[in-house]
Amino acid sequence: MEKLEKFVEKKEKLYRIIKTTAFVLIIICAVKFITDCDRLTGDRTENTISFTGHGEVSAVPDIASIYFTISKDAKTVKEAQDSVAQIEKESLDFLRANKIADRDIKASNASFYPKYEYQYDRKICSDVNCPPPVGRSVIVGYIATESITVKIRNTDDTGKIMQGLGELGVSDLNGPNFAIDNEDGLKAEARKKAIDDSKSKAKVLAKDLGVRLGKITSFSESGNYPMPIYGKAMMALDAVAESVPAEIPKGENIITSDVTITYEIK
Repeated sequence: MEKLEKFVEKKEKLYRIIKTTAFVLIIICAVKFITDCDRLTGDRTENTISFTGHGEVSAVPDIASIYFTISKDAKTVKEAQDSVAQIEKESLDFLRANKIADRDIKASNASFYPKYEYQYDRKICSDVNCPPPVGRSVIVGYIATESITVKIRNTDDTGKIMQGLGELGVSDLNGPNFAIDNEDGLKAEARKKAIDDSKSKAKVLAKDLGVRLGKITSFSESGNYPMPIYGKAMMALDAVAESVPAEIPKGENIITSDVTITYEIK
């Protein structure tokens, strides 16, 4: 009987221990759940500050692009196209003779269309009440055109090449547009300068405000657009045909970058 009472007492004690432990675990889980919910859904306000930075890099353009059109009219489509083909051959021969590679010559917009003329039927009439002459549009020939874009890698030859093309009788000639062939490295350099400028401002202002900057929360960039700086860039055909300088001033292109960096405030 005594052994049975001791067994029952131990069993009740063990039950109380298990119950207490379970209760403690439930309390811990509940606290953790509430904390996680507050972290995920609670309204946290972060103190942040943003700084802008500007960077720019200048470089002399190393390529020039020009654009010209060949346009000829004739009685038939074939005659007009043959005339265009002849000027095109002479132009290509001239460009190749001046060390322009075929990969830098691109033809586009080849087309032909009718040339109209408005004509009146003229009838002999001595009556003062003669009806007015009847007119109509009549096809009197055809116009063939083709456009060609040329990339000049030796920019010092730009003026000479434009003058030579003008003397060959092309119908329209525009350019040059100076640019930098590979801008990626210059864009990266401008971006780094902009970031350094922003960081420098951040250090000074943080010191003045008496705050410490934490991690970067956001970054954005704008710019990276080359801005040509030179004199007269476009040259009309009439000006080219009369006189072209031996060298056309290239000036320089400026590539810019503007960044905004946002920091946490500790």
